[in-house]
Amino acid sequence: MSYRTALSEVLTGVVGPVAEVTRSQGRFPRGAVTALGQAGLLGLTVSAELGGGGMELGDAADVVARTARVCPSTAAVLLSHYAAVAVLEVYGCPWVRREIAAGRHLASLALAESGADGGGPGVEDPLLAPRSVATHSGGVVALRGRKRGVVAAGEADTYVWSSRPLAAPAGLTLWAVPAHAPDLFVPARPGVEGPRGTATSTVFADPVLVPAEAMLGADGGGLDVVLRTVLPWLLELRSAAQPFHPSAAEPIRPAVAEPANTLHRADSLAAS
Repeated sequence: MSYRTALSEVLTGVVGPVAEVTRSQGRFPRGAVTALGQAGLLGLTVSAELGGGGMELGDAADVVARTARVCPSTAAVLLSHYAAVAVLEVYGCPWVRREIAAGRHLASLALAESGADGGGPGVEDPLLAPRSVATHSGGVVALRGRKRGVVAAGEADTYVWSSRPLAAPAGLTLWAVPAHAPDLFVPARPGVEGPRGTATSTVFADPVLVPAEAMLGADGGGLDVVLRTVLPWLLELRSAAQPFHPSAAEPIRPAVAEPANTLHRADSLAAS
């Protein structure tokens, strides 16, 4: 069965019937996510060698676009998931990638910080230079920080998290943070963030302990990953998600605010 056929069945049988409840009640579409996983759509872009679909960005954009027409909230969850998986597919451990391929694992981005969407010329963008910090001791890394606009907060299984480097003189470092990590805190009654039903919230680490092997790529090398992988995926998927369902309360937004503006700032930095 092709992924398009599988998606059509899930949209008709599961996503569509609960879309209005998801929007009106702000209820996270857990049943829809589970069905998408069982149909192989959460693992769409994981390599076939690990049991995934082996598909690419264009295929993920097609899934997000078709889902957005039925349920924008579910599409927003998929948008953040696919962008996070793009990082995990290159740098994540095989176990997590197999779990995603099997449809048992939802990923999300935890990159944006307060102030990431504001400021004029010369103002440092916290997406490119996060305030979150990491300290290393005996093979364990303590992450401290606050990430805003995290889609599927409290619902995802793994967050792609950014911090200042451990030792590198510049850049940022990315981490795979499991949702069950002690002291990873999601408010029980989060403020209103993102489209209704996406469980978008601020996530706190004070601190969260992860093994040193949770680092995604090289220390300080996360800036290049954000610019070359995360932001292009977010831009393409966000573009594909429009137009959104006319009954939605607001347009779909990625977990990183205004990626085009961030790319512009990065290009300006590189040219200086």
